[in-house]
Amino acid sequence: MLPTTCHVYFGSVIGATADGRRAWEPLSEGISPVQGSDRLGPTAVIKSSSKLDHARTGGTLLNLKFTPQVLEGDEGLEKLVQLVRSYFKLSGHHIQFNVVSAKTLRAAQGEPEKYRDLIVRVAGYSDYFCDLSEALQEEIITRTEHVAF
Repeated sequence: MLPTTCHVYFGSVIGATADGRRAWEPLSEGISPVQGSDRLGPTAVIKSSSKLDHARTGGTLLNLKFTPQVLEGDEGLEKLVQLVRSYFKLSGHHIQFNVVSAKTLRAAQGEPEKYRDLIVRVAGYSDYFCDLSEALQEEIITRTEHVAF
């Protein structure tokens, strides 16, 4: 549950897992679903993640990635507020977000000089996307990109 700063490395030395993750691919960071496995939306993710006994883990983190369009306007912001409040009402511990599209991240890979100020949430920390290793960039890009609540 706590591979927060070495989830890419750990995945590179671990075979396939029962959740469908293929051998040598990154693990999920923290308690986030393995890349692409959260197919029922962010509400399902928080309901599932909140079932853990977070107090016994010494701390957990949950990452979600949204496209910027999902959070546009007052309605989008209110949905995010309610999602966070719901997670904590369900006894969730820690939740953090990337609000960026895979298209933007791919563009940053191709022309890093144009995206030097792009900061992403990696795991338990944030960093400049263009300063990350290619493997870590790919892991962030392949996280499920939620386009709706």
